Amino acid sequence: MILDGLRVPPFNTTLLGVVRGVADFYGYTYSDATLYGATGHAFLINIHETLCPSGPYCWRVDRFEVLLRNLGISRTDHGFFGPTASADERRDIERTLTGLLDQGMPCGLLNLENQLITGCDDTGLLTTQPWAQVDFPPGHLTWGTWEELGESFHMNLYSFERVRPAATEVAVRESLVCAIDMLARPGLYTDEPYGVGLRAYDKWIGAVESGHGAEHGNWWNATVWAECRARASDYFREIGLARVELAESTTHLADAYQEIANNLGRASNKELGDADKIDLLKATAATEQACLAGLEELLSRLPVEPSSS
Repeated sequence: MILDGLRVPPFNTTLLGVVRGVADFYGYTYSDATLYGATGHAFLINIHETLCPSGPYCWRVDRFEVLLRNLGISRTDHGFFGPTASADERRDIERTLTGLLDQGMPCGLLNLENQLITGCDDTGLLTTQPWAQVDFPPGHLTWGTWEELGESFHMNLYSFERVRPAATEVAVRESLVCAIDMLARPGLYTDEPYGVGLRAYDKWIGAVESGHGAEHGNWWNATVWAECRARASDYFREIGLARVELAESTTHLADAYQEIANNLGRASNKELGDADKIDLLKATAATEQACLAGLEELLSRLPVEPSSS
């Protein structure tokens, strides 16, 4: 049993690769910028105090899931599974997933990376691999054993249901509220020892000062968050094209978020000296902080209720 046409692109942000695959499967024509922006993920940055590469995965997803519904996709979490999951628990969740797949509903998982479950065969579940020519994450989970995950894993399993999308004006407004919250109320989105928003930059600078600036985690966090900020820039340019009266505000924000994306791309360089990296991160944090006023100004100019058109 295979869900035809269920694919994921090679995004660095694998959660959004999964969302892209589900959106395409359900026939939505959203741009990548809309998927990143309207879900709020374009504005997320979550940094562990040691720059652990878990930053893109270990944050509170409640707001993301609410905003994802605005795009007509509802994600249901079917639970956490680790090596101690019993044979009965494994069989039960496999039956649940295959039942949903049989109804034509995409399923997915998060175990270090986000993947879609595209179907099954006699040997197990079939999963997407976000990057070509890379053995990890595995493209198959054997029935009952999930042996491909090894002896240590921490997996959540999901399904994605098609629901009625919100009006565009609602989706944009609520995404801007989320972007503002990530800067103004970062504690809503993560727990120590991680930091979101401006706290993320403090965590990052502290990690570089502690000797983690040339490690894999620095490169991976910078790579993912640079991609998110680049899509934020695209999102504002699209809003400006759709609402020409907002073009001045959206262009300013688009330029600022592109600058942030470029800076984070530079920060990914393991060879960049610590002092230069810290200066770059401080400047980037200041640019991000300055976006808060622009976000609030743009939000104030959006209609409170969707237009009748």
